[in-house]
Amino acid sequence: MTLVMGVDSSTQSCKVLIVDAESGSVVRSGRAAHPEGTAVDPEAWWRALNAAIAAAGGMDDVAAWSIGGQQHGMVALDGSGSVIRDALLWNDTRSAAAATDLIGEFGASALAARTGLVPVASFTITKLRWLRDAEPENAARVAAVALPHDWLTWRLRGFGPEDPALEELVTDRSDASGTGYWNPATGKYDRELLLAALGHDAILPRVLGPTEAVADPAGRRVAPGAGDNAAAALGLGATPGEVVVSIGTSGTVCAISRSAVFDETGTVAGFADATGQYLPLVATLNAARVLDVTAALLGVTHDELSDLALHAPSGADGLTLLPYFEGERTPNLPDATASLTGMTLASTTRPHLARAAVEGMLRGLGAGLDALRALGIPLDRALLIGGGAQSEAVRRIAPEILGLPVDVPAPDEYVARGAARQAAWALTRSLPEWRAPRD
Repeated sequence: MTLVMGVDSSTQSCKVLIVDAESGSVVRSGRAAHPEGTAVDPEAWWRALNAAIAAAGGMDDVAAWSIGGQQHGMVALDGSGSVIRDALLWNDTRSAAAATDLIGEFGASALAARTGLVPVASFTITKLRWLRDAEPENAARVAAVALPHDWLTWRLRGFGPEDPALEELVTDRSDASGTGYWNPATGKYDRELLLAALGHDAILPRVLGPTEAVADPAGRRVAPGAGDNAAAALGLGATPGEVVVSIGTSGTVCAISRSAVFDETGTVAGFADATGQYLPLVATLNAARVLDVTAALLGVTHDELSDLALHAPSGADGLTLLPYFEGERTPNLPDATASLTGMTLASTTRPHLARAAVEGMLRGLGAGLDALRALGIPLDRALLIGGGAQSEAVRRIAPEILGLPVDVPAPDEYVARGAARQAAWALTRSLPEWRAPRD
């Protein structure tokens, strides 16, 4: 049996799967928590990665590995390979004004054409601009900029302050396409935009193609890795016509496209995928947390919240929850708050509120599907994943709100599984058929 390792370094934790390269069967697994917050010392990720690998029984018998990770996070390195400041994560909104400034300087249409993105606070380019403006001394020290999965790959390959070979930083198309200074159509960095953000040039990770690999000190093949959404799509085996709807802390709606997508409104991010195709994506900040806060308010478990929701009529008799509890990314409203409207004597009940929460969350994701449809992307079936997809109410209400047949793949660590599948691809030079089972 030949083993490969797939890693998911997410916002909340690090998950490691040791997988049989031929069958895709999980042999061992491990997990370690990440600290909370929207700005985190990357060393915490490094410690968690090592702890998760140890919990999975180590990697001595692994032939290849790959790391999938949260997108957009800014890891700023100085010339000695040391981290300059805490990494700003995708959900840190302090750079909202920087996004506005960049759009004012270049124009939304031009930025979409050059990078597939219109800047919002989530993207790396805006975080670099914030660093330039808010912490100029730190910005001046930046010698290289990496994303979370780039930096962890670099560290696990043996580099760091002890061996600061910044030129050994590598990334993949999917994560590079979330920076705001890389063009998914040409496959090249846009140095003018990097300069406009950071104020000076810097080393950026080399972008590996889907079948390229580097090596670690033990001679194992190291695949390019991927952003979390691209890794999940690879783990699911998603194909054109299928749209992946992920209901986690944040919500994402993404589909496989054979051609690059450019949306000057900024609603759809024109990301690349992990196979050489493209992954147009719409993201929301408010997804499963909507269910969390409503269940806490009602003093019920998630199963009880689901049962309440299914005892209220479709539309909740006009009770509507706009669930922008912590601002929103799509639409780009970083300072927005939630609101509950349509309250009457008939609609102000516990079941109605539960139903309004489920429908409000799904409408936010449904707007993402509408945006993809408007760009001509074919959508035939939705694949519902993430913690929120385990709610019976979500499963039953989703087809009505999303306007598509819905499949719910068996619960799995799809980001880590996608990274493992990519590692097997790097090892065997053939993409294994590990299509996820459907419920």
